[in-house]
Amino acid sequence: MQNKDMYKTAREQYAEIGVDTEKAVSSLQRIPLSLHCWQGDDVGGFEKAGATLDGGGIQVTGNYPGKARSIAELRQDIEKVLSFTPGNYRLNLHASYADFSDTKPVDRDRLEPEHFKSWISWAKGIRLPLDFNATLFSHPKAEGLTLASKDKGIRDFWIEHTKRCRDIGAYFGKEQGSACIHNIWIADGMKDLPADRQGYREILADSLDEILKKKISAEYLKDAVESKVFGIGSESYVVGSHEFYMGYATSRKCLLTIDMGHFHPTENVADKLSAVMMFVPEILLHLSRGVRWDSDHVVIFNDDMRMMAEEIIRTGKTDKIHIGTDYFDGSINRIGAWVLGSRATEKSLLYALLEPQDRLIAYENSGNYFARLALNEQLKTMPFGTVWEHYCQMCNVPSDAEIIQSVMEYEKSVTSKR
Repeated sequence: MQNKDMYKTAREQYAEIGVDTEKAVSSLQRIPLSLHCWQGDDVGGFEKAGATLDGGGIQVTGNYPGKARSIAELRQDIEKVLSFTPGNYRLNLHASYADFSDTKPVDRDRLEPEHFKSWISWAKGIRLPLDFNATLFSHPKAEGLTLASKDKGIRDFWIEHTKRCRDIGAYFGKEQGSACIHNIWIADGMKDLPADRQGYREILADSLDEILKKKISAEYLKDAVESKVFGIGSESYVVGSHEFYMGYATSRKCLLTIDMGHFHPTENVADKLSAVMMFVPEILLHLSRGVRWDSDHVVIFNDDMRMMAEEIIRTGKTDKIHIGTDYFDGSINRIGAWVLGSRATEKSLLYALLEPQDRLIAYENSGNYFARLALNEQLKTMPFGTVWEHYCQMCNVPSDAEIIQSVMEYEKSVTSKR
């Protein structure tokens, strides 16, 4: 545990540049982070025993021991992760995590709220609001195209599935008293050069219009659509490109999902926020770390995350920018991966909240770009770590120095025995 005098000194140093550390910490506690459920079981879901990820433009590497084998084990792991991470959380759930323990299993186009009642009961019990995703991959009918398919039978199956997922999301929203964000992502694309790029996109637009035709109050459900630059098996063409979904979200007034791994490695994804927010009502962010491609590496506190957090805070629209994690690594301790990514996100947001924004803007407006640059350099050696440790202590979670031992103890006592 840190010395209280260290935090007092850090607070005074930040005050000298016009930053109130207590205000920053208080603000951070009000920003919800939606933790993704699929890190715990390698995106397998529990539709059937031993379910694994099967195609659809995504892939998990590694087979580290201790993967959650059931919904009960996954929930146990999620609760442990939350006990290791400071902040305000939600849980992002995929449709493939339906609970059939008390009902007959059904295919995805027959899912009902009853198949997720145990999830909402558990989530309400620990005060963890739920978000939701239709699952348009890892299914025999997802071996080719889904919502953009020219096969009407395939297309109708996935349209019905996604409609039902919206109803399930609305059920969550009503039960928890907080709007559920429902995200639509598909892997539709082609490995080699297509001859009818426009045709598939017209079909996708029509499918989405059919899915969203039913009006559901934003009090219960918020719809989001997610783009991608390419995927495994769709290297040459992705139907739902950034340009497609940017136009769709703008014209249909729905949320646009921006995934940090779904763009070219040299793009500054953070720069997109202020531009996109001018034309869409709200944004859903999926935080991941692409290494040369959309590899969904565990989020760490790097420059990309720092810049993303700075732009989130600078917009002044944290109520319109919904933040969620989205990565999966089966090659390392899965609990540790979850914890590192969520803590890195919280760190990034805290760093951004400790920025003397008014002073930086004043320098910029006066044309003093040297002072703006110099102040940004000064921030890099400010006692940010001391404020972070103070925040962890406030939230009664392990410090950075304690987190390795905490995760290893859980592995020893729980996950190693699976």
